[in-house]
Amino acid sequence: MVSYKELGLVNTKEMFAKAIKGGYAIPAYNFNNMEQMQAIIRAAVETKSPVILQVSKGARAYANATLLRYMAQGAV
Repeated sequence: MVSYKELGLVNTKEMFAKAIKGGYAIPAYNFNNMEQMQAIIRAAVETKSPVILQVSKGARAYANATLLRYMAQGAV
């Protein structure tokens, strides 16, 4: 089971500094709904990998921006 409490928001400056030092990339994924967001978070947790959640202009037009923001915060 995914432990969302172990996740946390971090500053991207911090995240990129670790990635540069560790020699790895950080993927950024768009999500349009809760199921997509959950899949992204589950994969990040299972692989113990950082990830950037982002929302496209189309997603913001499709869903309420406030709802999308709180979905992402709720995942953390």
